[in-house]
Amino acid sequence: MQKPDIANDPRLDPRIKALLGAFPDPEIRNYDTREEMLAAQNTPEAEESRKALEAFMQLCDNDDVAPSKGLSVSTLDFTSQPDGNSIKVLFTRPEGDEVVPCIYYIHGGGMMILSAFDGNFKAWARLMAAQGVAVAMVDFRNCMSPSSAPEVAPFPAGLDDCVSGFHWLRSQAAALRIDPDRIVIAGESGGGNLTLATGMRLLREGKADAVKGLYALCPYIAGHWPLPEYPSSTENNGILLDLHNMGGALAYGIDELEKKNPLAWPRFAQEADVQGLPKVMVSVNECDPLRDEGIAFYRMLLAAGVPARCRQVMGTAHASDTMVILCPDICRDTARSIADFARED
Repeated sequence: MQKPDIANDPRLDPRIKALLGAFPDPEIRNYDTREEMLAAQNTPEAEESRKALEAFMQLCDNDDVAPSKGLSVSTLDFTSQPDGNSIKVLFTRPEGDEVVPCIYYIHGGGMMILSAFDGNFKAWARLMAAQGVAVAMVDFRNCMSPSSAPEVAPFPAGLDDCVSGFHWLRSQAAALRIDPDRIVIAGESGGGNLTLATGMRLLREGKADAVKGLYALCPYIAGHWPLPEYPSSTENNGILLDLHNMGGALAYGIDELEKKNPLAWPRFAQEADVQGLPKVMVSVNECDPLRDEGIAFYRMLLAAGVPARCRQVMGTAHASDTMVILCPDICRDTARSIADFARED
């Protein structure tokens, strides 16, 4: 891969350039099986990488940028189906008894890593909740490194947890003082994948009318890259993400990619898979290798008659408009956009 010239890229916000320049290029290894990837999680190098990521995430949990004043934060849990496993939910909402719209949020990490209880996601939840909505962030089972759920499992474990959590949330609407008719599902990156997949699962179950809308940020939906129909998968590769490997598909379940399962990799969805979905917003980052697959999914939604919109956040790399200490003003814009999406008629 030709290394991108980040320092001289005129598109990138200088604050994002500074962050990217502070981190060494990640070492990308190619694996043949999921088992090899799991074994590599136990190496000293993997542990060092995890600690560095955790330190950055904790640094993002900044009360000056994402204040906690006026907000109530709690940890809830539910029993997921069909496996009967327990899943935690980070629940953040404005203080008081007012019934408010709710964002059911699915965190990123390629369905493989991270947790809703990592510092950046706690701050990101506060930034959204400060817009006058509740945020229920589901800590589903990852497929490589544990979240707060200790089990790791490939597809469909994480999706099962997300779908179960949505049904649980609606059942608890009165107790949580949220409006059951104003719940939107949102998530970034791998969470964007799971947002779209959860919507399509609800549609297959005949329950798509239970969700008010889907808001997919920088969705990670193709499964393998580069792809000529998505120029950004080449032009932007190496800016925060290097996707020119099969790691994501191997981790999540290579069989699902080979079967072109749209619930695992929504890029494979056809118009019949999405007709009947509620409104959808797709948000993409200008300098993201995933940009064009998100735009293509939006266009497919329009062709299927789904009420869809698309926004592009200029100057940003992958998911950087959710990293609250990086570009607080841009993050607030995106948080406001998601909250408005939940509130609007």
